[in-house]
Amino acid sequence: MKIRFTTPFVHAALAVALALPALASAQEAVIRKNLTARAPNLAQIDEISKTPMPGLYEVRMGTDIFYTDAEGNFVLHGELVDTRAHKNLTEERVNKLTAIDFGSLPVKNAFTIVRGNGQRKLAVFEDPNCGYCKRFEKDLLKVDNITIQLFLIPILGEDSKTKSRQIWCSDDKAKAWTDWMVRGIAPKGNAVCNTEALTDNLAFARKYRITGTPTLVFADGARVPGAIDAQQVEEQLK
Repeated sequence: MKIRFTTPFVHAALAVALALPALASAQEAVIRKNLTARAPNLAQIDEISKTPMPGLYEVRMGTDIFYTDAEGNFVLHGELVDTRAHKNLTEERVNKLTAIDFGSLPVKNAFTIVRGNGQRKLAVFEDPNCGYCKRFEKDLLKVDNITIQLFLIPILGEDSKTKSRQIWCSDDKAKAWTDWMVRGIAPKGNAVCNTEALTDNLAFARKYRITGTPTLVFADGARVPGAIDAQQVEEQLK
């Protein structure tokens, strides 16, 4: 049996369809208005979107994620996990937001360390006075067949700036770096060279909110903060 739709019915259905985006926009406006009015620290909301969980909305501020209801009456800060798919939805979302396009990295402001055939790629942002970085560098020696782009970001004080300049101005930057971080041989020299790369690296770190060292960026854009061990590096490189 065929069902005929009358013209008024079609017009009504079309009106409902056209109203859906407006309804969603209105709901977002309600959430934004209530949250910003009740919590001034939430005034810089970048995005509000539905989650797979009915009635729950994601609120994004930069790369920070939290959740609220349809009217912004309640706020949850934590991880949203899909138990059916065994996925941490919050973690996936943050990883996507913090990813850095490896191809867009300003490698002219880094120096290169090659081990083995150098086929695998890794970028690392480090401070020469970072204790976690020194531990990481010693363990990273176990990882072979890799090309490392090392970005110096002196964020731990004046001595970090001095050591970064000395390393950057060395004839062999990679050797000066490894000597200091792994063997404890302090860099030498009066650091007379163009060190604009270090300033650019700090600006890049601020732009992408790289606030701690070491921070690793893999070829697929995945960003990993902290001193992970060689086995974890190998797993990410896969």
